[in-house]
Amino acid sequence: MQCTYGEVAEPRSKRSSCPSLAQPTVAQVAIENVYKTFPKSRQVHEAENALDTDHDAAAVLKRINLSIEDGEFMVLVGPSGCGKSTLLRLISGLEEITGGSIWVGDRKVNDLPPKQRDTAMVFQSYALYPHLSVYDNLAFGLRRMGADLEQSLPSLESNQKPFSLSDSPANQELERLLTESRWWEKPLVSVTRRLPPRLRYVSEAERLIDERVRSVAKMLQIDMLLGRYPRQLSGGQKQRVALGRAMARNPQVFLMDEPLSNLDAKLRMETRAQIVNLQRQLGITTIYVTHDQVEAMTMGHRIAVMHQGQIQQVASPLELYNRPANRFVAGFIGSPPMNVIPVQVQAPFLLVHPEFRLSLPSSWDDRLLPYDHRDALLGIRPEHLSLALPAPKNIRGHITHLEALGSETYLTVKSEALTLLAKIPPDQPARIGDEVWLAIAPEKVHLFDPENDTSLWSS
Repeated sequence: MQCTYGEVAEPRSKRSSCPSLAQPTVAQVAIENVYKTFPKSRQVHEAENALDTDHDAAAVLKRINLSIEDGEFMVLVGPSGCGKSTLLRLISGLEEITGGSIWVGDRKVNDLPPKQRDTAMVFQSYALYPHLSVYDNLAFGLRRMGADLEQSLPSLESNQKPFSLSDSPANQELERLLTESRWWEKPLVSVTRRLPPRLRYVSEAERLIDERVRSVAKMLQIDMLLGRYPRQLSGGQKQRVALGRAMARNPQVFLMDEPLSNLDAKLRMETRAQIVNLQRQLGITTIYVTHDQVEAMTMGHRIAVMHQGQIQQVASPLELYNRPANRFVAGFIGSPPMNVIPVQVQAPFLLVHPEFRLSLPSSWDDRLLPYDHRDALLGIRPEHLSLALPAPKNIRGHITHLEALGSETYLTVKSEALTLLAKIPPDQPARIGDEVWLAIAPEKVHLFDPENDTSLWSS
């Protein structure tokens, strides 16, 4: 079978492999009770002691528990500073863990250096070698396999099992060829690499590297760029080279740290579709970090929403949208963000506000009984507000701002006590200053506890 870009992946158990890109072994990633703290300077400690402030401020990650299945595309999403990139760096070994355990497959990797974890990372800044061609950038990690293995060899008795940095049979074969090559082969390959093809010396290991590099380049549609240097590439081409360098290593786990943030909007949309298709095609476990909730919703099998060093909810994209666990998840997932309105609950199904009274579906009856005559927070997304006729259940206001985008129109509507954002069809007439009545879709309502912000539906 020849692998081509964009084909639909078969189930993992039935899938054939691309040449030189054999499927890796099972690679679940388990994160158990992980902590990460950064040491504070003396000046910071003295200031905190003087002000009697929270000494946990340096804790970047707190009690992180997450399980990623073999072949799953997991997205870590959250605002800047929530700890998602730090968690990715802990998995890769670029940061030292403070507490807890990280497992890749059946190996605990807490104390392993990055080169022994069988992961490959795609950085936000691409991190390409400017003095190397695209071909050599793709091949760099493969050529290093032998050197990394030699540096990592423990003192083994002759009857012990040979040590390997990878669980992939294809990588183990390449490691064997690189470490068992004769002493003069590597220098000769390096010296003759720039000569015409007929004059080059190609070892068995270099032949395998060449096969894998060209296979990856063809999948990413950069096979025509192999002779160029990074300075001669566009942003999208650089991103594909960075992705290809990770793919060429055939790791158990891909780690991607906001790889699309440097691209323009159109190219970002094209590249994220390409990444999703490639991940489905290869079936490699992938952990993807982003602060863009649109990327998260369109790419991930599951999404872990993070805030202030903790995971708020892990679920499929539609479950996060329809059943957020708390007010933060509800506000972060969805664009534009959700409207929040303080109301009083009158069980079994009535919500009361000075400007409207809303009856909820009967499915809410049991959940609202404990909150009878108590305050709650009503959440409603802009797309679930619509223009309607005057009625006690609707909200009267005036349009203070309007954004016509062609496919939809955003209205900012201000009433006596509320400011709401509504999304309406583009063919509905509306002008700034118009008086309108907004209807809330009762079946799309979310309710949150005002004290701890948890959803009343999941509580």
